[in-house]
Amino acid sequence: MIKRILVGLGGTEFTSVAIRRAIDLARIHEAQLTGVTVIDVERLKRVGPVPLGAGGAAHELREHRIRVDRQRVREAIREFEMACNANGITNRVCREEGDPFELLMSRARYQDLVIFGLRSIFEYGILGDEDYNPSETLCRLLSAGVRPIIAISKEYHPIRRVLIAYSGSMESAKTMRRFVQLRLWSDVTVRIVTYQHSLDRGERLCEEAAEYCRAHGLEPEIHYSLGSPVECLLPEAADWAADMIVIGNSARRLLLRKLFGETALHVIRNSDLPLFLCQ
Repeated sequence: MIKRILVGLGGTEFTSVAIRRAIDLARIHEAQLTGVTVIDVERLKRVGPVPLGAGGAAHELREHRIRVDRQRVREAIREFEMACNANGITNRVCREEGDPFELLMSRARYQDLVIFGLRSIFEYGILGDEDYNPSETLCRLLSAGVRPIIAISKEYHPIRRVLIAYSGSMESAKTMRRFVQLRLWSDVTVRIVTYQHSLDRGERLCEEAAEYCRAHGLEPEIHYSLGSPVECLLPEAADWAADMIVIGNSARRLLLRKLFGETALHVIRNSDLPLFLCQ
């Protein structure tokens, strides 16, 4: 059951789509929306080494960066509130300043679903130092309880065909089960895909996953092959005309960049489709 949805309002190119996706789901599930904005002032002040005599210019640059972010946040809030009010959606806005990562985890604690442009958050807000590792960031978000996540794409389109990437791991099964149980959209067509070293294992995994889906009123298609998931998953999604990919893995494996962790990271970096992420 979905009754509370958290929407990241980063003021990026993903924001309008995130708002529209959240409103659509709020209407379906009669849920309330919380928009959250975070300005990391300390990060914006970091402009790198300042040459002797350039302190004034560095100060102006810091102030400019903060002004730009505040303006971007104001515009995102205005768009969110206008869209919610026009559609009769109960909403509120949380304006935060500080560590975006910690604040997002805190705000997500009592939410049923989190929606944001995942790559945009990697680029804005949650970005850290130069040694920032996106796989570790995703691991921290999921393991800290920020899940399930819908990472939206830059363009909006209805969700009618959903591709579930299933590795056979317990964590992959949890992600699939969570998606099926939530029934975010009641009329979707689902396809379960797996890539294994053995066709017999692939067939068995797909059939077991399909049985679970059938128990919840879904009749999925299945596809299994010997190919590499990194090489095959996105082309499969494109060939099948998927509207969303469901993908998940253990935080530990994702952090250590093992096989399916690499697949998840590859999809996050390269997919033009919205993703459903869990653990």
